[in-house]
Amino acid sequence: MVGSEQGGVRPVLVIQNDIGNRFSPTVIVAAITAQIQKAKLPTHVEIDAKTYGFDRDSVILLEQIRTIDKQRLTDKITHLDDEMMERVNESLQISLGLIDF
Repeated sequence: MVGSEQGGVRPVLVIQNDIGNRFSPTVIVAAITAQIQKAKLPTHVEIDAKTYGFDRDSVILLEQIRTIDKQRLTDKITHLDDEMMERVNESLQISLGLIDF
């Protein structure tokens, strides 16, 4: 890890499509952190701990996406509802420059 990269064992959000999830040995993920509880960038999405089964309120960092080997994934924590995934999709589009912000 260098600079602002997220390191260590941490929760991630799988953002790869279902076809890739089924057939690829790797998976595209976004880092999740509990170090900040409020979104500070348009690429951040807040997670309410009680709603989604986390220990602490957290933030999905859609500017911190990477491809990892599926073997690095361990336990499934939760499933995000459609409304939350819409927020994730919008923040991901901002991160990738697919829409103007």
